[in-house]
Amino acid sequence: MDTIQRFDLTIEDPRVEPACDALARHCGLSKSRIKQAMIKGAVWLQKPSQKEPRRLRRATTMVHAGERLIFYFDAGILALVPPAARCLQDHGAYSIWFKPAGLMTQGTRFGDHCALTRQVERHLHSHRKIFLVHRLDRETVGLVIMAHSPKAAARFSQMLQHQKIEKRYMAWLRGDLASHPGTGRIDQELGGKKALTEYEILRYDGRADQTLARIQIHTGRLHQIRRHFAMIGHPVMGDPRYGQDNKNTEGLQLAAYALAFECPMGGGRRDIQIDPGPLGFI
Repeated sequence: MDTIQRFDLTIEDPRVEPACDALARHCGLSKSRIKQAMIKGAVWLQKPSQKEPRRLRRATTMVHAGERLIFYFDAGILALVPPAARCLQDHGAYSIWFKPAGLMTQGTRFGDHCALTRQVERHLHSHRKIFLVHRLDRETVGLVIMAHSPKAAARFSQMLQHQKIEKRYMAWLRGDLASHPGTGRIDQELGGKKALTEYEILRYDGRADQTLARIQIHTGRLHQIRRHFAMIGHPVMGDPRYGQDNKNTEGLQLAAYALAFECPMGGGRRDIQIDPGPLGFI
């Protein structure tokens, strides 16, 4: 069997049966393998009354005629063992998490067991809802805010739109930026939209020909830091997508190490930082 397949089954049999049994007959995989895939978020159920399918995790869920099962099977993804995130602060309506490199912020149709959102859900035992406030790329390490109520999510969204959340990063960049002024800004448009990245040079490693910089973004464009520094000829080290001559064996050298904002629920000033030293940013 191919390692990547999509199975789409609309239930026609009037007999009610467990979803796992129906899929096993349709796709030829063992029930135990299907159960594991369901737990990891690779199976979706769409009822006639629903516009969009939803993840189905319980193998014993009974399916009825007219319902639709969709199974996105990727053996490689299902075999992955994700690194563990850590909850740094829990304020009830929202929490602050440390996301390690290699962990997605959000799952895909092929599963969510390698996603921060799923780890947060399991940590909270599904007692609170989860609303993703912002994202980090899979290979970026750092801080992520998770909201746990519609009100908190809406307020954080407004704060992001009005640049009320200060996000600070560190990165190792290819080449010598120390030959430039100690601080700088990149304001080249990205995708036809305004984008602003400011940076402060911390030190230059001549042996590796790399510059360590502290970075702050004032807009939230896709891959903004990575694209901006590649555009000026100093790409982030380890970036597999942007820049040239910036490969390394240590992965993407970018960390979202600090967040600062006024608590949208009236809890005062929040200033959260992680020590970038143990992450290699010293």
